[in-house]
Amino acid sequence: MLFEPNKEYERWKPQDDVMPEECGVFGIFTDDRRYDPAEATYLGLYALQHRGQESAGIAVSDGKGIKFHKGMGLCSEVFKDNLGPLLGGHIGIGHVRYSTTGDSMADNAQPLVMSYRGGKFAMAHNGNLINNTVLREKLEDEGTVFQTTIDTEVMANLIARYSKHGMLKAISAMMKVVRGAYALVIMTQDELIAVRDPQGIRPLALGKLDNSYVVASESCAFDAIDAEFVRDIRPGEIIVINKNGLKSYQAQSAMDTALCVFEYVYFARPDSDIDGISVYRSRENMGTRLAQAFPIDADLVSDVPDSATPAASGYAAESGIPYAKALAKNRYVGRTFIQPSQALRERGVKLKLNAIKRNVHGKKLILIDDSIVRGTTSRKIVEMLRLAGAREVHMLISSPPVICPCFFGIDTPSHDQLVGSKNSVEEIRKIIGADTLHYLSIGDLLKTVEGAGCNFCAGCFNGQYPVDIRRALKETETMDLMTIE
Repeated sequence: MLFEPNKEYERWKPQDDVMPEECGVFGIFTDDRRYDPAEATYLGLYALQHRGQESAGIAVSDGKGIKFHKGMGLCSEVFKDNLGPLLGGHIGIGHVRYSTTGDSMADNAQPLVMSYRGGKFAMAHNGNLINNTVLREKLEDEGTVFQTTIDTEVMANLIARYSKHGMLKAISAMMKVVRGAYALVIMTQDELIAVRDPQGIRPLALGKLDNSYVVASESCAFDAIDAEFVRDIRPGEIIVINKNGLKSYQAQSAMDTALCVFEYVYFARPDSDIDGISVYRSRENMGTRLAQAFPIDADLVSDVPDSATPAASGYAAESGIPYAKALAKNRYVGRTFIQPSQALRERGVKLKLNAIKRNVHGKKLILIDDSIVRGTTSRKIVEMLRLAGAREVHMLISSPPVICPCFFGIDTPSHDQLVGSKNSVEEIRKIIGADTLHYLSIGDLLKTVEGAGCNFCAGCFNGQYPVDIRRALKETETMDLMTIE
């Protein structure tokens, strides 16, 4: 049964016809003077920049206090002249943000730095709480004052509320209250803490740099600092790292795990491994399965760069049709080219992509993309290729139709703005102007991630979410926050 969301979930910000990014988190604990936490965190965030380009922030601890700097923009812009004052600590955490809950403004940049009975702590969050609004109202009714509009501050306030018996028990109590997706890095003056929600909806990994420990949203961040991937943090697990080493606590039993399968389709970098699966190999396998399901007589296979490139390579290898670039990408335009009007958004497609006429003129072309969200970009791309002389344009999508919004950390459109929610495949084909249009089935998509150490959420494709949203909201409404331990 499809969940019809309330108005509070039906937010849509003007942007490209893609699934917007989530957020990226990074943390490091080190006693090795060869590695400065601020520098390592900066490099880690740079590797995670694809997960969010609205804001960036770093907080560090030297054992005496917490220093931080954050702001709007890319890592290179935010820290251009501001990394120096952060140098010299032994713990660092960082965050790159794409806003899913809360407005895009400097106050909402992370990490959040909070005072509590034990001193100060900083926290960075990837994900989205589905009971955030109810929890915020309960806390406000009790006198809590909020400085931001993000659900991260709700979690931070809950941790502070339950901190009487220490940070570990406070985090465990918070996890009993919140519902939804969260991958957290938390820093006190003396400890680095990593937390993953009980269903593992958002990814979080553990790495090691000599005798130092690192955590990150994706393993590609470890490569940026020459750290070694150790393992994925388990759903419901809390990892505490301090001068005595690393300890793991299973705060909540892992529920029916539900990692977001769209990590493999689009979000994650292809050089990352998530829960035991290579992102690149899974995308390549998507293309292979597309070729097996939809053989097409064509002259060349190409991709909408860059996330669809491995799938196009897989299709070409399986079909025997040559691979060639049909579109050139402007590397200086970000993945989230936000403009205030539809006319400017559509013009933005031409700023990001341009047809390579010599490759497509007179050719029957198979074009692979990872998804179609609203359909506007696909229509512009097909039109661009036809103007460049393509005889035929066959569009193949390496995922199923997106028919539902996501409530767990991805800022997707509402039902009525998702072209796959209200149109058949044939109707979408006519809208975008392709000669043919084919999607990978959910069954084939899940086969590309077989062997993972988890199950998957495919709610945006089938409307089946890992959390009963109505039930979670009702439970929160009757919850007494004072009695949680």
